[in-house]
Amino acid sequence: MLLLLVCNAFLPPLYAQQYKVISFNIRSNNYPHADGVNCWNNRKDAVIKMIRNEDPMVFGLQEALLDQLTFIDNNFIRKYRRIGVGRDNGISRGEHLAIYYDYNKVDLVFQKTRWLSERPQQFSIGWDAACMRTVTIARFRIKETGKEFLYLNTHLDHVGKVAREESIKLLLKLIDQYNSDGIPVILGGDFNATIDDDIFNPLISANFVSARFIAKRRDYSYTYNGFGNGKPAIFDYIFVKNIQVIRFKTLVKGYGVPYISDHYPIEIIFSL
Repeated sequence: MLLLLVCNAFLPPLYAQQYKVISFNIRSNNYPHADGVNCWNNRKDAVIKMIRNEDPMVFGLQEALLDQLTFIDNNFIRKYRRIGVGRDNGISRGEHLAIYYDYNKVDLVFQKTRWLSERPQQFSIGWDAACMRTVTIARFRIKETGKEFLYLNTHLDHVGKVAREESIKLLLKLIDQYNSDGIPVILGGDFNATIDDDIFNPLISANFVSARFIAKRRDYSYTYNGFGNGKPAIFDYIFVKNIQVIRFKTLVKGYGVPYISDHYPIEIIFSL
């Protein structure tokens, strides 16, 4: 018994620290009549339940408007802080690519918002896009270990093929710009493209990989559900670099309603 205890003392735990990140297209509150029973007012409590149940260290939202974010803020005053700006004026107007982080677990080292366009430092529409698109960039330091990682939350255009192609290239340039010391990177969001689309080739060439593909445990569920009316598809991804992914999960539960959005949240558990 003593020998076994001594041997085990020299065996490192399989995953000493595990952390959770969620990416979630929350569905804008711009369409209450079109969404009918799936309008934000009917889904908002289920979204809060999902966040509470899953308890992520960091989560990124796409499509969120200020009133939706304020509702989430008010439910998590003592747990999460939020970064990200409205895409229409760089302050509060329009959809936000918000990033929430558990300030008890991580410190925010820096944050940036950039527009996916030829003029990324000012609010603008890029290439053939139908609307403004942004990326929120954050560098976090994990309090218990001091390790850092870069997290990017984005939403590519649903119309412009060139915009999606050029946005991927711009994202890689921004990662190089803000990650000169090569810390691990997580890139999540709604990419409005299936994984076989050649827009992802630059990411692959830069050694990014879909977390779903390398996770020790994973599923193959669709991420876009269209509230049960659209054609199911996988548009939402978390790409990683220099990160060990333990689990990838599509959160298909309703949390008390048929759908908490027209997209399912996606979640990874990872270690650094």
